[in-house]
Amino acid sequence: MFVDQVNFKVKAGKGGDGMVGFRREKYVPNGGPSGGDGGHGGDVVFQVDSGMSTLMDFKYKKLFKADNGGNGANKKMTGASAADLVIKVPEGTTVYNQATEQPIADLTEPGQEVVIAHGGRGGRGNVHFATARNSAPEIAENGEPGEEMEVSLQLRLLADVGLVGFPSAGKSTLLKTITNSKPKVAQYHFTTLVPNLGIVQNDAGNDFVIADLPGLIEGASQGVGLGFEFLRHIQRTRVILHVVDMSGVEGRDPYVDYQKINAELANFDPQLLERPQIIVASKMDLPESAANLQHFQAELAKHGDHLARKVVPISAVTHQGLQMLIRDTGELLAQTPKFPVIAADETEASEATMYPGPEAQEAPFTLHRDEEGTWVISGPKIERLFKMTNTDHTQSMMRFTRQMRSMGIDDALRAAGAQDGDLVRIFDFTFDYVN
Repeated sequence: MFVDQVNFKVKAGKGGDGMVGFRREKYVPNGGPSGGDGGHGGDVVFQVDSGMSTLMDFKYKKLFKADNGGNGANKKMTGASAADLVIKVPEGTTVYNQATEQPIADLTEPGQEVVIAHGGRGGRGNVHFATARNSAPEIAENGEPGEEMEVSLQLRLLADVGLVGFPSAGKSTLLKTITNSKPKVAQYHFTTLVPNLGIVQNDAGNDFVIADLPGLIEGASQGVGLGFEFLRHIQRTRVILHVVDMSGVEGRDPYVDYQKINAELANFDPQLLERPQIIVASKMDLPESAANLQHFQAELAKHGDHLARKVVPISAVTHQGLQMLIRDTGELLAQTPKFPVIAADETEASEATMYPGPEAQEAPFTLHRDEEGTWVISGPKIERLFKMTNTDHTQSMMRFTRQMRSMGIDDALRAAGAQDGDLVRIFDFTFDYVN
């Protein structure tokens, strides 16, 4: 099954907890703190696997979670760091943040890797908190939580050339004739349900990859027919072969078909019309094709399109014009650079794998009162500090209260009207407010 778009959640590993420990050995009085640090949590890494061609592996699994780091131990021993979770994806995969719909990374080269979610650092053991005033601290950090994110993966096939046109225009027959690909060919619309790839071997030595996409119809860019699901695959192609049925057996005007397909490409992504395009006049072995081609070329000349696009008459049955088409396509590819994948209204594509994300200017905490009168503190920074606080030790909790005070939470509660004895909650941990 061909799958080119999936959504799932990734979660990096939590860092290991630091330890509260003390050196206790014979003949070593007052050994002091010796609690070790926790290990680093595993990252979630996406890696390109050139052997994959679909996102089918992700269709039914909705969570990918890396392992947590090991906890620290006595004698200043650091916990083991967790191995990274490496997720294989096919070439041409673009990763989006599902919440913001912004691109994170574009993976196009074999073996290319990118870290999508970073694992948390290990918590520090109590050996790091010893001071002259507190030589035996009962303070240790829990491991930092790993990053987690809902991601959307979109696959855009890595093809040099894309075949577009109405259903039954002859795209699949052309692909089958000039490559070793074996697409399904039949005398009805929408024979092609998924994109097909093939390699064209050129006598000049500049072989290229060609993709046959499901047939487009009017309204495809708004979701009509099958084309909307697969139009994204043409965004990576450098040359478009626009296949137009010249036989007229279905009573359609070839030039009107040509205009309609170009309109759908423009509606989906206006930059697609900037791609070099060769018009492939197909089915020239049928009786009415020659007359229809003359009318088509007259319409092109009338509208000035003949100056920008070359028309190559072909017949996949008699092999008429196929060598010329392959030669012209290869020469055009040699002159055409790669095009950016991301649309103009999104982040501009660049040589870098990662796309810059928006600078987050979130407040360190927010404060509100729930329906039961409890003051609720939330926010990414304060929640992270709380998760890294070992609530089993009084000194660790006292350190957390100092951190809250330095962030201005005490002042915020006082300004909001909090009174002595009011309940304050962070996550499911509740304590009394004292002014």
